[in-house]
Amino acid sequence: MKIVIASDHGGFALKQALIEFLKTQNLQASDLGTNNDDSVDYPDFAILVAKKVSQGHADAGILICGTGIGMSIVANKFRGVRAAVVMDAYTAQMAKEHNNANVICLGGRIVDGKKAIELVRLWLKSSYEAGRHNQRLGKIAAVEKENFK
Repeated sequence: MKIVIASDHGGFALKQALIEFLKTQNLQASDLGTNNDDSVDYPDFAILVAKKVSQGHADAGILICGTGIGMSIVANKFRGVRAAVVMDAYTAQMAKEHNNANVICLGGRIVDGKKAIELVRLWLKSSYEAGRHNQRLGKIAAVEKENFK
């Protein structure tokens, strides 16, 4: 599985911890920045990850800013990206099982490294349930088709 990961300054430390975790899982993770905790604009990094996922150059993405909210707003502007802010085990699991989220967004000022690793691990091991959720994702795809002409 190819994973792309990026953060702004508010998520830099958490991103570093997650990259180390992903290496232990033998996952191919590409770090798209930022490279330190100097102030940067989160949209710049959300765009990099969302574009890779949208274009099929990555299977999944992880974005981290102070809350995860800004990153999710930007990422969800891209066709085929289903970015979800996760803050606990339930939201991490449901993001994948019900919404087939291919990008998760975390808050570097909300969750610590240990918790973030737990959330990413759960999200990665969860599987999309399909079934009744296919109709709902189909509606999302229809909205994208209509709005991305």
